[in-house]
Amino acid sequence: MAELKTLIAGNWKMNAGGADGIALAKAVLSGATKESFSCELLLCPPAVVLAAVSHVVDGSPIATGGQDCHAKAKGAHTGDVAAEMLAAAGATYVIVGHSERRTDHKETDAIVRAKAEAGHRAGLVAVICIGETEAERDAGETLAVLTRQIAGSIPAGASAANTVIAYEPVWAIGTGRTPTIAEVAEAHAHIRREIGGKVAEPALTRILYGGSVKADNAAELLKVANVNGALVGGASLEAASFLGIARAAG
Repeated sequence: MAELKTLIAGNWKMNAGGADGIALAKAVLSGATKESFSCELLLCPPAVVLAAVSHVVDGSPIATGGQDCHAKAKGAHTGDVAAEMLAAAGATYVIVGHSERRTDHKETDAIVRAKAEAGHRAGLVAVICIGETEAERDAGETLAVLTRQIAGSIPAGASAANTVIAYEPVWAIGTGRTPTIAEVAEAHAHIRREIGGKVAEPALTRILYGGSVKADNAAELLKVANVNGALVGGASLEAASFLGIARAAG
């Protein structure tokens, strides 16, 4: 298995969208400057503060990304943000297909695929989220769900350079619950196999784990085979906890 640079991504969701977001970015930058992390750090703030956060971390190893994008580059789409706009605001990544988008906005695999294509079109790395619900897990459908979402959500032209996969079991997001290490290992090994026909250089494609990742469980999760980083929600809203996860990455 190829050695991949671990990616620790903070998804701020609908939080820290003003001066508090700028302060959080400065705190993460300050902490990252004082320590030497072997991992890559990514901050995904709300769109309204993306440009300001990108300015704060400009010239540092910390990257920024959007939390979503529209499939089209421009047009009559009130309230939406184009991938090109995210790039203009300093982003180099975009999250697509997060379970909260799939659930709250009824986004299908086809919609997620179109958004990933838009990210690629704009020169962004698309972080494509997949994962099963609690009902699907209890029904023993986890791997089948992952297979279906991979087949439907990853666009043609996806490669290790422009695509990251994030496995987030829906029932673990924000609940404090996490799958067992064996369950994480099984899911990530399955994802690695399934992306073989969908992503160029699948062995070099990073697969993140997300779902109640914290500083105190990050080290164990990041040691699992095929876990190449973490997509962090609530724990990314405090610099100390986010940097603690980065520290656990080694």
